[in-house]
Amino acid sequence: MTSIDLRRAGRRQILKGAGALATAGIIGAPAIVKGQSGAIKIGVPTILSGRVAVLGQTSVGGLKVVFDKVNESGGINGRKIEMVVRDSKGAPQEAAKVTRDLINNDGCQIIIDAEASSGAFAVQEVIREIGVLCMHTNSETSSLTADPKLHVPTAFRTARQGIHDAIGGGDYAAKIAKAKGLKKWATCSPDYAYGRSNTAEFMEYAKHFDGNIQVVEESWPKLFQPDYTEVVTKVLNAKADAMYSALWGGDLVAFIDQANLYGLFDKQASFMVNLGDYGVVDQVKQFPQGVYSGGRYNRTVPPTKENEEWYQNYVKTQKHKPTNWSWENDVAAQMVVEALKKTNGDTNGKKLAEVIKGLTIKTQFGVGGSVTMRAEDNTLVNYIIGYGVSLSKEPYIADFQTSPWEPIYELEKQWKKKQGYA
Repeated sequence: MTSIDLRRAGRRQILKGAGALATAGIIGAPAIVKGQSGAIKIGVPTILSGRVAVLGQTSVGGLKVVFDKVNESGGINGRKIEMVVRDSKGAPQEAAKVTRDLINNDGCQIIIDAEASSGAFAVQEVIREIGVLCMHTNSETSSLTADPKLHVPTAFRTARQGIHDAIGGGDYAAKIAKAKGLKKWATCSPDYAYGRSNTAEFMEYAKHFDGNIQVVEESWPKLFQPDYTEVVTKVLNAKADAMYSALWGGDLVAFIDQANLYGLFDKQASFMVNLGDYGVVDQVKQFPQGVYSGGRYNRTVPPTKENEEWYQNYVKTQKHKPTNWSWENDVAAQMVVEALKKTNGDTNGKKLAEVIKGLTIKTQFGVGGSVTMRAEDNTLVNYIIGYGVSLSKEPYIADFQTSPWEPIYELEKQWKKKQGYA
């Protein structure tokens, strides 16, 4: 089959080539512009294999909770929602290929990008050329939506944004640091866009709120690295008072299990933004005590009837526990459904994007029961942010402290100006 490499071809060449192929009945355009009838097909590129397969599993679970309910009630104007899920295996090039295939070969009219940050940037460029609606549900790398150079009008983010967590987490860490005298810090985060930017932002705001904090060692293990011995030794030799880590999923489990052999967590305080996920906590063989974790998904945060009901329905229907990725995809699915209702089932990317910009929906995952898709940069705001102390058993987190959004908004504006984004 003839294909077009969107990363290499110019825009005019792409449009010309796509038009010719469409005329010949080979690819693409018919899947996007054909009549609005039949199932509404939504493509989901994600990671379903390897050490971090939990990302894909629980992302799809979050989508199914919403879409199954819609289909059971008759669909959108009688049209059912059909998900087409593909495994990118955690490879950016594969994520781009899978996304093109979902649109051109499978006839998907909407993409829900349930990739990690490494794949999300590749997916973003495919969406830039094709123009269908895309919801990035897992990538927390701030620049994906904050950098105007990367902006795509039909692409949105329902995942947490790194700068938001960094400001809230930095404030929390600074308070702990002042109380316990944690001045010397080491970091250990994955060596790709998310790990680098997340860690830089967290430490920037920890130092903003406590000027005595200094970073004495940085360690950057590769994504999916099998052996962390050298990394653990490097962190130990730094003799730091505290460590920050943005490792996640199976990588975080492997790191903790190996670090325990050296007593790493007995020698320093640890802040692990992604430790709170069910599926991570359950897999750690010897859970370290007193580790501070960022707010992921937890059935007690917020401690409401709605949250408990959502949790019970999720585990009953999906047969596994939800994670942070589950709620991020749940919100994306809800926004897609609301937009489809307002367009009477029209899947045109521009029309759906017009509805989603500035859209507020009710959800227990938001502060005060709602979240909003901020129009200025197509990113989600007002979701629950915070930190607490991780536990090895239910409720898995204690003393959770929710971060207020007012200072986050103010410091984010300053950060955008400094980065040249505003």
